[in-house]
Amino acid sequence: MPFSVCFVCTGNICRSPMAESVFRARLEDAGLDGLVVVDSAGTGGWHEGDGADPRTVTVLRNHGYASGHAARQFRASWFSRLDLVIALDEGHLRELRGLAPTAADASKVRLLRSYDPTAGDDLDVPDPYYGGMDGFEECLDMVEAASEGLLAAVRDAVEEKAA
Repeated sequence: MPFSVCFVCTGNICRSPMAESVFRARLEDAGLDGLVVVDSAGTGGWHEGDGADPRTVTVLRNHGYASGHAARQFRASWFSRLDLVIALDEGHLRELRGLAPTAADASKVRLLRSYDPTAGDDLDVPDPYYGGMDGFEECLDMVEAASEGLLAAVRDAVEEKAA
């Protein structure tokens, strides 16, 4: 059974689909794409079925990432099939841990920027939705910076699971 990671933000149209696309590319580059399943969702269902925000799509394409996506809402029942749930900010972290059916499920929830050793104390990826393109570029920078550390952690977990 593949290792499973789900990125979660508010509406699943900006930050989490961006993180999903970047991390999927990192997995492919590392040769782990067949061993790890990547997904994304939102804490709310306002945008279910919608594509990613056009600004997210533009930033991803401008940086060479794929961007096919349909928004959906995270469900507590998913915890049983997920190995890691990656929250994009503290609010998502609290909400997801509150949804977790067990303490073990709650321990699967981590902040994305906790995997970036240069992030400092502010581990939130700010929501770019109400701003301009600069916010989406900043979001991508943060996602890319954290993806290397997350990749190392996932690689270790996949190796441990296989042993």
